[in-house]
Amino acid sequence: MNTQDYIKREDKYGAHNYHPLPVVLERGLGPFVWDVEGKRYFDFLSAYSAVNQGHCHPKIIKALTDQASKLTLTSRAFYNSVLGEYEEYITKYFKYDKVLPMNSGAEADETALKLCRKWAYKKKGIKKDRAKIICCAGNFHGRTITIISMSTDPDATNHFGPFTPGFIIIPYNDLQALEKALQDPDVAGFLVEPIQGEAGVFVPDEGYLKKSYDLCKKHNVLFIADEVQTGLARTGKLLACDHEGVRPDILILGKALSGGVMPISAVLADDEIMLTILPGEHGSTFGGNALAGKVGIASLEVIKEEKLAENSERLGKIFRDELKSIKSDMIEIVRGKGLLNATVIKPKGGKTAWHVCLAMMEQGLIAKPTHEHIIRFAPPLVITEDQIREAISLIKKAFAMFE
Repeated sequence: MNTQDYIKREDKYGAHNYHPLPVVLERGLGPFVWDVEGKRYFDFLSAYSAVNQGHCHPKIIKALTDQASKLTLTSRAFYNSVLGEYEEYITKYFKYDKVLPMNSGAEADETALKLCRKWAYKKKGIKKDRAKIICCAGNFHGRTITIISMSTDPDATNHFGPFTPGFIIIPYNDLQALEKALQDPDVAGFLVEPIQGEAGVFVPDEGYLKKSYDLCKKHNVLFIADEVQTGLARTGKLLACDHEGVRPDILILGKALSGGVMPISAVLADDEIMLTILPGEHGSTFGGNALAGKVGIASLEVIKEEKLAENSERLGKIFRDELKSIKSDMIEIVRGKGLLNATVIKPKGGKTAWHVCLAMMEQGLIAKPTHEHIIRFAPPLVITEDQIREAISLIKKAFAMFE
C-alpha cells in the first residue's frame, strides 16, 4: 500500500471529523517521524504537545512494557499496587494534597468543572444549581457537550445544542471583563488556559495570570488552570503558570503526562476542594489504571532528568528569533513561549497557511494550521539546537517557494 491507499481507506471507513495533512506516518523516534514510503520529517506538532518527551522515549516505553506484562487494569473497584505510588509521586511533584486520575484532557476538564461546582455548594455556600464558571472566548478545553457549551468556535457548536448552562464567557486577556463578571456572587470558578493553544498560541499580557488569580482570591472564586497543552515544560517552565508564580486552585494536566504513549490526565487540588467529592460521585473505569501509573511516573521523571523545560526555554528564543528573520510578506506575526509558537499567515496569491504547511511537508517538516490562517510550531522538547536550526532552514525554504 502507498500513501494514497492508506488515506482512501481511512476516508471510506472512518468518520470525517479531521482534516489531516496528506502524510501517513509509520514510525517515530525523538523529534522525527517517518512515513510509509520511508521519508523522514521533523514533527513540529508533537501530537498537540502530547509527545513533549519525543516519540517512543525508551524510558517511557520500558515502563509501559514492564508493567503491561504484569497488570494493566483492575478498575477502581479494587486497590492496585501502583496507583498509590503514582499518586504520591505526582502530588509531591506539583505540590498538591490530592490527585484525581482520569484519561483524556476533556475528561480532566469535566472533572475540574464538577469539583468546582461541588466546592461551590459545599464550601462557598452557593444555592443549589446556581453555580457559575467564568471562561474565555477563544478557549479550547475539549469536545464534550458541556465543554463546547463554553466555546465561541462555530465549528464546535453548530448543530450540537442544546447546551449546558452555568457559564459566563468573557474576552481572553481582559482583566476588566473578569472583574466585572466576578461581581456575581454565584460565580464559583474561573477556567483559563495560560496560553490559548488552539486559538493560535495567543499569549496574554504579562501579569494577566497573576492579576486574574488575585481577583479570584479577592472574590473567593477558584482559579482553574487548563495546562493540558501548555504544561509539562512546553512553554519553558514546568507549568505555564510558573512564569508568573501562580499556583492554581485546580490544576488540569494531560497529553504529555504519558509522553504520548496512552491517554493519561490528572486533576490536582488540595483537600478542601478534592474531598468534596465522595465515593460514587465521580470516576472512570480506566482512570488510575496500573499501566498509566507507571507510564505517568516515567514521563514526569524524563521531564526533570533531561531538563526539558530549560531546553524549551533556550531553544524557543532561538526559534522565534530565526522565524522573525524570515523575509516573507506572508508572515504577519510571530508569537509564543518556550517551544509553543505560532505565526499568523497572510494569504498571498490564493495561497494560505495550508499551502505553507504542504510546502514544509515537502521539505521534510510537518506542522498544521489552526483557524486557517495560523501555523502552530511545537516540536518535541528533546530536540537539540543543531536539529532546531536544521528545521528552521527547512521552514525558510518552504516560505521561499512563495516568493
